[in-house]
Amino acid sequence: MYHKTVLDNGVRIISERVEHLRSVSLGIWVNTGSRDETRAENGVSHFIEHMSFKGTRRRDVLQIAKELDIIGGLSNAFTGKENTCFHGRVLGRHFGRLAEILSDIFLNSTFNSIDMEREREVILQEINMMEDTPDDNLHTLFTELFWDGHPIGWPILGTGETVSAISKETILNYIQKSYVPEEILVVAAGEVDHPEMVSFFKPLFETLPTTGENRSARSAPLSKGGFSTHHKSLEQVHICLGGKAPSQLDEKRFACAIFNTILGGNMSSRLFQEIREKRGLAYSVYSFLSTYVDAGLLGIYAATEPKSLNLVLQTIQKEIVKLCRGELTGTEVAEAKEHLIGGIYLGSESADNRMMRMAKNEFAFGRHVDYEELVSGLEQVSMGDVVAVASSTFRERGISFAALGPLENDDVDVGLIDYS
Repeated sequence: MYHKTVLDNGVRIISERVEHLRSVSLGIWVNTGSRDETRAENGVSHFIEHMSFKGTRRRDVLQIAKELDIIGGLSNAFTGKENTCFHGRVLGRHFGRLAEILSDIFLNSTFNSIDMEREREVILQEINMMEDTPDDNLHTLFTELFWDGHPIGWPILGTGETVSAISKETILNYIQKSYVPEEILVVAAGEVDHPEMVSFFKPLFETLPTTGENRSARSAPLSKGGFSTHHKSLEQVHICLGGKAPSQLDEKRFACAIFNTILGGNMSSRLFQEIREKRGLAYSVYSFLSTYVDAGLLGIYAATEPKSLNLVLQTIQKEIVKLCRGELTGTEVAEAKEHLIGGIYLGSESADNRMMRMAKNEFAFGRHVDYEELVSGLEQVSMGDVVAVASSTFRERGISFAALGPLENDDVDVGLIDYS
């Protein structure tokens, strides 16, 4: 049973009781992420996420860890392009304890200067680790190229330069302008009682001061296409290419999800079968969707030997052109739908997945979206819808291409990334 309560200052408390679950997943969310940062602030949302577990006015870092361990709790946090979440999962009988710990972390973190310097080094190591991991590094380079100049393309972790410059004042100023009641959700799913949840969180969160004005509107990102290669001494060439896809709010998102599944979204997909299974050109090859409230990206990733690069691009081009021309079958579309629907319902058996779905739907749509509505959207997609979204992604808009590895610009046959 779904419930939603809005406090006078705008904080939203949302829950869904799932009778067969004995655990409960709780998340405290803020509708802010790396796309809401200035260039100088880049990485501050992620820095705040790290620092929130380093101590409050009542608990130090060890006490936080111990109290969660005592109740068998799992707790974590993550920062995305558009939101930040502090979450945990425990048995239902320990919900009150988890709620108290997460609230303390969220509301009372001290951002101690000594801890900040220690954690800054941890984050810099995290950035270095990402840069030493070719696929992670390439995805960051590709995203920056695709959304050239827009904050949605900047790295969530920030850069070595920006993270080194973030101060306690930077953090506190960012919290003041972004962690406002109107952008905060408290969400739980599983063995939870909504009235009890409201009675606990209301006294804590209703005292947060409202700004009295809406946060500055996010600017919509645009992609014009681009090409870049980054030379690095590696065994393989890692490539990413892609085009603009529907946003989270666009009705064409259902057709795009099906297109992505057919193209490279699973082991029976065209790219996986043609590039890995039939030709042995790559161990890792897949397509992916990155969607936001006002924009989307459908990309393809592969890693291959330098000598096979253009053959891989030729194979990708061939499969995309075939789909854009309508060379697919009703069986492929039906199987892709079933794959996606199966994932939706299997995910519904997890309290964490339910909690995260409710939060993301509230941010995107301002309401609850049940599983049946989602499945209905997929079932209504026709073959023509899939062909149309394939064409709009790869033919009507500029394609972006980025590569990382032992190559130069002229090693790439640029004609193989043209799908017109």
